[in-house]
Amino acid sequence: MKMKTSMDFAILKLLIMVLFMLFLMCSSLEFDPVDNYLIDCGSLENTTIGDRVFLADNLNSTQRVFVNTSLESIPSTYSSSLYKTARILNETSKFIFSIKKQGRHWIRLYFFPFSNEKFNLSSAKFSVSAHNFTLVKNFQPLNTPLVKEYSLNITSNSLVLTFTPSATSFAFVNALEVISLPDEVIPVDVGIHNLRTQALETVVRVNMGNIAVLPQNDTSWRSWEPDERYLTGKNLVQFVSKTRAVNYTRGGPSRNIAPPLVYGTATRLQSEKDPNTLANVTWSFNVDPGFDYFIRFHFCYIVKGPSGDLIFNVFLNSQFVFKYLDLNNETSNVFGAPYYMDVVTRLGNRHSIGISIGPTDVGNAYPDGLLNGLEIMKISNFKGSFDSSDVEIQSSSPGSKPKTWLILGSTIGGSILCIVLVVLSFLFCRSRIRVPVDHSTEDHHTTVGSTTEEKQSIISNSNMGYWFPFRAVQEATDNFSKNMVIGFGGFGKVYKGVLRDNTTVAVKRGFPQSQQGLSEFKTEVEMLSQFRHRHLVSLIGYCNEKNEMIIIYEYMENGTLKDHLYGSDLPNLNWRQRLEICIGSAKGLHYLHTGSQKAIIHRDVKSSNILLDENLRAKVSDFGLSKIGPEIDQTHVSTAVKGSFGYLDPEYLTRQQLTEKSDVYSFGVVMFEVLCGRPVIDPSRPKEMVNLVEWVRNCLRTGDSETIVDPTIIREIRPESLIKFVKTAEKCLEEYGVDRPTMGDVLWNLEYALKLQGKDENIRQENEISENQLDNSVLSTEFSMGSMADIAVISMSKVFSNMVKAENKDSCDIC
Repeated sequence: MKMKTSMDFAILKLLIMVLFMLFLMCSSLEFDPVDNYLIDCGSLENTTIGDRVFLADNLNSTQRVFVNTSLESIPSTYSSSLYKTARILNETSKFIFSIKKQGRHWIRLYFFPFSNEKFNLSSAKFSVSAHNFTLVKNFQPLNTPLVKEYSLNITSNSLVLTFTPSATSFAFVNALEVISLPDEVIPVDVGIHNLRTQALETVVRVNMGNIAVLPQNDTSWRSWEPDERYLTGKNLVQFVSKTRAVNYTRGGPSRNIAPPLVYGTATRLQSEKDPNTLANVTWSFNVDPGFDYFIRFHFCYIVKGPSGDLIFNVFLNSQFVFKYLDLNNETSNVFGAPYYMDVVTRLGNRHSIGISIGPTDVGNAYPDGLLNGLEIMKISNFKGSFDSSDVEIQSSSPGSKPKTWLILGSTIGGSILCIVLVVLSFLFCRSRIRVPVDHSTEDHHTTVGSTTEEKQSIISNSNMGYWFPFRAVQEATDNFSKNMVIGFGGFGKVYKGVLRDNTTVAVKRGFPQSQQGLSEFKTEVEMLSQFRHRHLVSLIGYCNEKNEMIIIYEYMENGTLKDHLYGSDLPNLNWRQRLEICIGSAKGLHYLHTGSQKAIIHRDVKSSNILLDENLRAKVSDFGLSKIGPEIDQTHVSTAVKGSFGYLDPEYLTRQQLTEKSDVYSFGVVMFEVLCGRPVIDPSRPKEMVNLVEWVRNCLRTGDSETIVDPTIIREIRPESLIKFVKTAEKCLEEYGVDRPTMGDVLWNLEYALKLQGKDENIRQENEISENQLDNSVLSTEFSMGSMADIAVISMSKVFSNMVKAENKDSCDIC
């Protein structure tokens, strides 16, 4: 009897354990958002959609114009009930939502431009913003139901949605949602790319296996559409469905990442009939060029290859994202375990994203490959906008290849409830459970994805930027051969490199004792990966493997501006070339200062950081010391002084207050370098000539200036061009930043100086006009810009002497 009681107790204990486990499992299926605003706009009644209730429209607004349609059939993935009413907004309107839980939130806007006796919604044109982000701009909805989905990281206690009608038009909205996300859904960063301050817009969310997943089957009410319409070779695939095989394991993605209907279905390479198949399965998606995109690949080990393994390659626009992906290994041999991988990529002027999976060439691996789901989200640009009109896309020169960069971060995620479940199972059942490897910590560095060389291929055939394995960088530089060294700086040596596709690159390798450490390395990669401009050097890739800090740039055939001015045997630059290089550099700096919501201050502008390509086009480089500019309500950034001696802004040096005008000062020093063709600091010269800026200023004051201009260009400079150039440089070098021009003003004056220079072929040679004639011309014209257009060469002493005399008369130095 006692034995039976013990058995009954054990069975009861086991039953309680099972019930408890089931309770935890059921609980983990549901996500209960802290913030959950569901509004059926324009409706006077609540609308129930499954287990969700969209409330009647009681939004606070000065306008309350409601319209509805009598249409019964409105085809939509989301319920058609939400599209039968709308709120009309004839003026700018703000909707404010109280936020209880700060963090990522979904914002979903529903649009369907129906017509009734009062309004034709298809004629509406408007913009919508949320805080500092422009969600849509001059938007005109299509004639089909549409949901625009965004993800914002809200760090305040309220969310403000602003609808702004275009001139002579109006705005409308059928329904909207504001709901908080589970923290695990959107990462804080992917590799070195920080997503915390950026918004995301869902471009496409696809379930492979050609099966739709309705919002009610997703914990965050996301809609997943079938993938067949995006396939480019439908005869190469087979659709797989094994939902029961999905096993949300400890340490793996939870249902919040993707539901079982996503991980339980897949599109797989059809290779059973031909074990020698070499084709890839490819999907193509249309996107807006000029933006960064967050892409999430979903995989699940629900099928096995003939050998038991499932090994294949993953591509983005024909480039490797993951080489030799072994799902068996990545999921620690747990059949049915989900796995996902995140990528951030910039596409330049491309209008599509191509995703492919295909066979590997490793060993005797069976030709295979599958994909379970895919999400593509547009990342807001530096103007905080998702609109294509707010993107500057640089045109490529003839024969150039489009440039793309890509950052990879892969993980199998984590789920606290699942961990608790496994621990309880272990305590009660004492069963032996294999603990899977956490690849997010074992296989990854802190700043980027996988460090295992087999996981990524960096060989680019289109200059696309990737994380580069150290082995490939060694190969490109002939193991960092001395013969490949093309430069040397505070960070380390710069090597010329050649990739396997014969693309020539510049490789900057930091050395351990470098004063510019990990912080500067990360800053430069982040800055370069976020900007694209014809006058900023482009990032190709980087490597942080084996404690290395390596940055790979586009190769600039003509080296640095400094090397063309002095200290090398490179050909001299004529005056026109020097002006054009200054203009290009100014354009790059002007873009940094004004091309985003907050200015980017370079902080190390100097002639050695201005590189020249094969056409002598200038590109600003070396962003390791760059700093984000002050907030709108601030005048400066307080920070420790960093930069290069001789170029430092004296105001920044004494007050440690950094502004864009600090770059302007440094650029003024560069302008004097360009004019004089000598170093900024030259200890080999007499004491009064050591410091370039002090020497030039002194010469301008005394009129003893004939030796200032580089002798190699003195014969070709038109006086009016020279005057405009020198006065612009002087203004840049004012003691106080408030007295200096902006980079935009500097750019305008440099372009004017180039215009005043005229065409080189019309410049007369010095021997055509006698010195006496020139002297008389100088005295009689009193430096009237219009009358000096034909003077080619004059005495530089007289030019500067008259400049000093005319100083008080000239009230428009910087226009």
